[in-house]
Amino acid sequence: MEALLVSVTVFVLAVFVGFEIITKIPSTLHTPLMSGSNAISGITIVGALVAAGAGEGSVAKYLGFAAVVLATVNVVGGFLITNRMLAMFRRKK
Repeated sequence: MEALLVSVTVFVLAVFVGFEIITKIPSTLHTPLMSGSNAISGITIVGALVAAGAGEGSVAKYLGFAAVVLATVNVVGGFLITNRMLAMFRRKK
């Protein structure tokens, strides 16, 4: 029970800190930071694959699979948004 309480506390603090950081980012830094977050999400996919394949029970497999799907959606969406934003700065021929 204590481990669950610590995990929930860390999660809530991470959500709060993440929200505060994201809302303070100026728009000129958005594209470079999006590229960096895509790299971090790629690491998340690896961790989710490890969690899904660990075989620690069906709940872990389903949560790992959900993590893989959500992290993949995040990476693909981030690359699409980054590509679209960078296209605004390309010169037209």
